Parts: sequence; C-alpha cells; structure tokens
Amino acid sequence: MSEGRDPAAIAREIIDANLYMVLGTADEAGRPWAAPLYFAESGYREFFWVSRPERRHSRNLAERNEVSIVIFDSTVPINMGGGVYMAAVARELGPDEWTDPLAVYSRRAIAHGGGELGPDDVSPPAPLRLYQASAVDQYVLDENDDRLPVSL
Repeated sequence: MSEGRDPAAIAREIIDANLYMVLGTADEAGRPWAAPLYFAESGYREFFWVSRPERRHSRNLAERNEVSIVIFDSTVPINMGGGVYMAAVARELGPDEWTDPLAVYSRRAIAHGGGELGPDDVSPPAPLRLYQASAVDQYVLDENDDRLPVSL
C-alpha cells in the first residue's frame, strides 16, 4: 500500500479493478475450500455471484455461512500488489430477494461482455442460483503487511 493514501480508497480501487474474488468456505467438519468467482458488488459491502448449488462452495454455504473473501490483482509484480480481505456472511438468495441483486449483477456482467440474468436464470430448473455475501470486516495491508481495517 502506498504510504499516505486513504486505505478505504485503495480498497475501493482494488474492488473496482478486479473481476474475480476468491471465496473461502468450510464444510461442517471445518475442511476449507477456496473458489474464484466472478462477482458484482453493491456499496462495497455486498457481493453477488451465481453458481451451481451442487458445487462444493455452494454446498459448504448451506452448512456454514461464515466465509472469507479476497479480491486482488494477480498480474502485478511481486511485492507490488494489494488486496482486500474480508470476513463475511453468505447465503443463497430467495426469489423475493432477486430484483436488485440481479440488476447489480447484470449491469456489471454486461459491462464485461457477459449477459443479463433474470429470475428464470437462477430458479429451478435452471442450473444456477444467486448468492450474496455481506462483509462483516474488511481490511487492506499496510506497507508492513499488517492488517489495516477499512470501512467501505
């Protein structure tokens, strides 16, 4: 992180500049799993993605809703990167909650060459479901690699 820069501004830049987040989940026994997922955000604290409910990370969410999220640029040179680290609570969204998240997700997906999603794309018998993670804690690392809380 650049000394003197606002950590929250850095976190927002990292989130805006990257297409994928790494979602860390664990099953009921505590076995960890990490999955890279395309995401859309709202207010830098709500993160949305679509996935198949039978995927390991989706099954883990059904058992344990506490997750970790990391968003970072893996293309920068060694010791030049930054990331946003989060503890969050995640869940599958139900039909009565889809309207705004689907609009947020679709807007971002279209901007990146994807397509619009509607209710038929995330409800049975379609293979995908819509998920949300709400950040509880968010951090960036300072110049000493110490965790610095940010409020976004």
